[in-house]
Amino acid sequence: MADKLTFNLVTPERQLMSEPVDHVVVPGADGYFGVLPNHAPLMSTILPGVLTVINGGAETKIFVVGGFAEVTPDGLTVLAEEATLAADLKGDALSSRITAAEKALEGAANDDERLAQNQALEQLRALASGA
Repeated sequence: MADKLTFNLVTPERQLMSEPVDHVVVPGADGYFGVLPNHAPLMSTILPGVLTVINGGAETKIFVVGGFAEVTPDGLTVLAEEATLAADLKGDALSSRITAAEKALEGAANDDERLAQNQALEQLRALASGA
């Protein structure tokens, strides 16, 4: 059996995922990064964006809003401020997220915040277009 990565996704409200997976792509503060089994230890802040979980050829996309990612010998843990399955972001829920992201972008206080909010807005628009 091939090695699996133990992946945990936790929000303040609940644990969204806890399972062995093949690969996870995380929207890190310095850009997207992939985590495979036996990855070197790493800690990163995460920006709003789409986290992709790959397991057995299937992909699960999850929209995350800020937080931290930590890779240890035990696996990957993402502590997200918010996390929503992309499949659940449809219609009014997705429209309201896009509107909120546009307002947050307008009110961004500095370049780093503008970058993060712009990335979130682009990711939400990509979800809306089916990309």
